[in-house]
Amino acid sequence: MPDFPRTPSFNLSGKRALIVGASSGIGLACAVALAEQGAEVTLAARRADKLTKIVDQMTANKWLARSMVLDVSDVETTAEAVNKAGPFDILVNSAGLARHSKATETTIEDFDAVMDVNIRGAYFLTQTVAKGLLDAGIAGSLINISSQMAHVGGQDRAVYCASKHAVEGFTKAMAIEWGPAKIRVNTICPTFILTDLTRETFADPHKRAWILDKIKLGRAGEVEDIMGAVVYLASDAAALVTGTSMMIDGGWTAD
Repeated sequence: MPDFPRTPSFNLSGKRALIVGASSGIGLACAVALAEQGAEVTLAARRADKLTKIVDQMTANKWLARSMVLDVSDVETTAEAVNKAGPFDILVNSAGLARHSKATETTIEDFDAVMDVNIRGAYFLTQTVAKGLLDAGIAGSLINISSQMAHVGGQDRAVYCASKHAVEGFTKAMAIEWGPAKIRVNTICPTFILTDLTRETFADPHKRAWILDKIKLGRAGEVEDIMGAVVYLASDAAALVTGTSMMIDGGWTAD
């Protein structure tokens, strides 16, 4: 019999995952995907009541789940909470903020608010989880939910694009630094995903037409489109993947 290669495992049993921004949308979908593969998931967000209900539903489904109240813009408190609960083998950071306007109308308040979450919060959250892995001497997979807008420009999105381009930059640098410790750092870059937060955008026929015209597959994304990607990057199947972006954009950035 030939000695065939074996497909690496997608199973995450025995792994501990921290999913931030997990109370809805992409973050919740990522938590479900990792739990389905056997990971013990800690769902973190600002809304304690919603997290409690979700965790109750997940544990009733025989998944390993718990909750943690976090606001990533509060860097010091976040680091303290993550250090107390860690180390985590997997990080998925889906916390994000968007305040769209024409670049000539950007306010300092909006700029600072977006950067506090999307850059400062994401950077130090990733740093904190990595420090826990380094101290424990274990490998890990750190995933930031970025955006297709980290690779292109978008109308009325100068601040958001700036923040997501920066996430791609620190991802590459951190991947280089922590690669020898087998800590992988990557981003997932979705196109427009149908969630409660994007319903207003899709309700505008002009904006919807612009979006669908740019997506070569002719449809908006759904949270299910992200779930396989996060399992892949978290698992041994992606053991040689670091410092890069997984584009889930329906061909938006192919131009």
